[in-house]
Amino acid sequence: MALGRRNEEQQAEMWVATQELPTSPGHVFYEKLNGLLAEAGFDSWVENLCQPYYAKAGRPGIPPGVYFRMLLVGYFEGIGSQRGIAWRCSDSLSLRSFLGMAATQESPDHSSLSVIRERLPEEVHQAVFTWVLTLAREKKVLDGKTIGVDATTLEANAAMKSIVRRDTGEDWQAYVTGLMREAGQLGPDEQPSLEELKRFDKSRKDKKVSNDEWVSQSDPDSRIAKMKDGTTHLAYKAEHSVDLETDMILSAEIYGANVGDAHTLEDTVHMAQVNLQESGSDVQIQDVITDKGYHAAATLEAFAEETTYRTYISEPALPAGRTHTWTDKPPEQRDAVYANRRRIRGARGKRLQRQRSERVERTFAHVCETGGARRTWLRGMGKVCKRYLIAAVAHNLGRLMRELFGMGTPRGLQQFNLDLEGSCCAPYLALFDNWKLLNVLWATRVELSAHLRRPWCRALTVAG
Repeated sequence: MALGRRNEEQQAEMWVATQELPTSPGHVFYEKLNGLLAEAGFDSWVENLCQPYYAKAGRPGIPPGVYFRMLLVGYFEGIGSQRGIAWRCSDSLSLRSFLGMAATQESPDHSSLSVIRERLPEEVHQAVFTWVLTLAREKKVLDGKTIGVDATTLEANAAMKSIVRRDTGEDWQAYVTGLMREAGQLGPDEQPSLEELKRFDKSRKDKKVSNDEWVSQSDPDSRIAKMKDGTTHLAYKAEHSVDLETDMILSAEIYGANVGDAHTLEDTVHMAQVNLQESGSDVQIQDVITDKGYHAAATLEAFAEETTYRTYISEPALPAGRTHTWTDKPPEQRDAVYANRRRIRGARGKRLQRQRSERVERTFAHVCETGGARRTWLRGMGKVCKRYLIAAVAHNLGRLMRELFGMGTPRGLQQFNLDLEGSCCAPYLALFDNWKLLNVLWATRVELSAHLRRPWCRALTVAG
């Protein structure tokens, strides 16, 4: 075979036959996922669902099934931005096959994703989330009696430099300049340099930024919050309720980052119960397990008086020397706190807390870290909620794929092959290790026999 050389400049062919276009053997994971969606009739169902939001005549747009599949690709490939998703889909032949795009068709642009997202309301995205739960129930991968709830922060697509005062509309630079004039460090007509502003701002004491006084111009729905790494950003709060039996996300809600966990717990659990009912399940949620951030006497009283859920909420430790006082609180709150304390101190409560810390946190790792949803690339509560709902849909489909086919992500298929090779090679390796051990024992026996046959050794043996 002769050496092939790459041409620096190549003249494009004028005509290319269809059968000569490059094709892809496809990806096993995406083929299985497409087969699962086709078996359940996803495309026809979602097209009927979205029909009222399109005109009856005109040029056909991008099918809704392609739109939702592209968002699924963002989760499975770990891509957060729509530009990255569009580029990845246009670059990969296997992903084009997953989308159902012919070789002569162009894959949708990122701007098309924005247009479709604006066209379809949040109710459509919520319906797709419920549809996947229905599919999981039909495949016996949904329980729902015991759920764990936790929350995390999502970095908003807005910088702290964009915040302004709610009362005067001043930005941070104008606000600090006014403080310098009040402190007498600046004249009425003088303008400080950027270095002087930074130096003065750094030397100020009791420096705080309140959401009641400041708001972002670029994303008014975002809120100032401290992230898990200790930095301060504009952010949202994402809250999951997870089925502890199957690891399926039953509800994925988006709130302002400044809303306390105890204030959103009841809404999140109620939404999980609604999603279970809409999926066709007659299961009622029985146990709700959370961490100590959700502990509040009023919340426990509301769950005890207004719902049928049993709470297992960890109780924060009090400072040394302090005890609970109930003189200024109703007795119903005291009874609810004591009942919750009795449950979490039992063996079942401790076991459920261990499951919650493992399985609920794992959903955030999958959706936010490997799924690319830790930072939002959209602005506005509604847009962020739509995008995050489909990320939760992708997570549930991944869990369903793992239960049915043993692989939950395209990259997980590689580990599946490694595990399969390891299980096939394990008997051979065990036999090889035993053979080496037998060789060592045989060599030791031969050496000992030769040692005992020596004349002086036989004489010692006879004398003994």
